[in-house]
Order: sequence, then C-alpha cells, then structure tokens
Amino acid sequence: MEQKKLAIIATKGTLDWAYPPFILASTASALGYETEVFFTFYGLQLLKKDLDLKVTPLGNPGMPMPMGMDKWFPTVLMALPGMEGMITSMMKKKMARKGVASVEELRELCQEAEVRLIACQMTVDLFDLDPASLIDGIDYAGAARFFEFAGESDVCLYI
Repeated sequence: MEQKKLAIIATKGTLDWAYPPFILASTASALGYETEVFFTFYGLQLLKKDLDLKVTPLGNPGMPMPMGMDKWFPTVLMALPGMEGMITSMMKKKMARKGVASVEELRELCQEAEVRLIACQMTVDLFDLDPASLIDGIDYAGAARFFEFAGESDVCLYI
C-alpha cells in the first residue's frame, strides 16, 4: 500500500493562522502521511527564528471575544491603537491556561516528524528576506516544485 500524502499551502502570518498548518501537518505525519507545507507570502512569517506573531480581530468576524464583545463592540473600534496587542495578549494567556503548545513547539514537532517545510523562493526574494532569519532545516523551492508533490497528494489544503 502506497503512503498517503498531505500538501498544505500556508499563506497567513498571524498567531491564530499559525496553528492550523502545524497542527494538521504534525497530526498527518503521526498518522503516517508524507507531508509537505509550502509557506508563501505572509506565511513565511511562520518560519522566522524570532517569532513575533500577533492576532488581529479586525476582519476576523468569527473570532470569539471576551465578555461577549463580538456581540456589542463595534467592529470599527477594533482598529483602535493597542487593540491588536490586547487581543494577542489575551489569546496567548488563554492558550497557556488551556495547555496549548506554542507555535515554536509545534514547528519543532513537525521537523522532528520529518514534515518538509518549504519556503517559497520567489516570496523570499520578493520580500528581500534574509535566509539567516529563517529556521534551519527548511527547503527553498518554487511553486512548480511544490506542485510536483501536491499533484500526487491525497489531500491538499490551502490555509
């Protein structure tokens, strides 16, 4: 029986969007899937050595807010200075209370599980990213290389 394959395209670079690709990739690998995650555009933030990820409630209508704020607090006020920092701090505290692994821990777990983490070379060049600012053990490739794998995968997710 041929090994199943999972291909993930990670395009978001915020704290809340960092979890799905790493959780799904590590889980798939634990289930025996050959797994690759292709990080492009803002998703490249998830491969930085020094993570400074934020959560933005603006434009994220599904985000549950404390004290039912999502029901009564006007969305436009989410753009106020300090709101992003406050929401990020609240999210990090809640995750710690619930025992949720950090993004760094999940990322390391993926690497230990031999998930291939691929930085989009075109985006690295476009944003003038210094490869030294990214974690070790990742590959650099273009979309065509990723499609070789994704075209044969059993599951392909865009996150």
